[in-house]
Amino acid sequence: MIEKIFKKRFIISSLLVFSIFLLDRLSKIYVIYLDKKSLGSELFSSKFLNIRLIWNEGIAFGLLSFNETIFYNVLTFLILIIILIIFFMLSKSNGIKKYSLMMILGGALGNIYDRIFYKAVPDFIDFHIGNFHWFIFNVADIFITLGVIFMIIIEITGNNKNKEYETL
Repeated sequence: MIEKIFKKRFIISSLLVFSIFLLDRLSKIYVIYLDKKSLGSELFSSKFLNIRLIWNEGIAFGLLSFNETIFYNVLTFLILIIILIIFFMLSKSNGIKKYSLMMILGGALGNIYDRIFYKAVPDFIDFHIGNFHWFIFNVADIFITLGVIFMIIIEITGNNKNKEYETL
């Protein structure tokens, strides 16, 4: 009986992580396709949102971008270690914290896939107000950010105070 419950939870968790990964992959494949088709990186433009493809060799939101291969490889290795730590944390958590970690993991897997196969991460969502542009990001970054925000909220509100949410 207990084995069935754990197996069911593992399947649901895996499906959530895979769905995030798949949504990220499909969005990136589509934007790369549109970029090649239109022969330009400006795919959509409006008053507050642009869709334009850039290749990010750094970490989230283009931070720590550089051209040195050794630094890129070290950064990729560090991200792989963080993914392994998230796997370990997932096995020790439950409730909202577990779902937050699954969002982070799904996004991290999407971005590490790109780092390994493309040597850069395609970013394409560009929010702006007038000439002020936020960092350009992708679907994986959205899930990573949401997962981190939820983790911060969980830590601020206190893990022990909200035990009723842990049964989710």
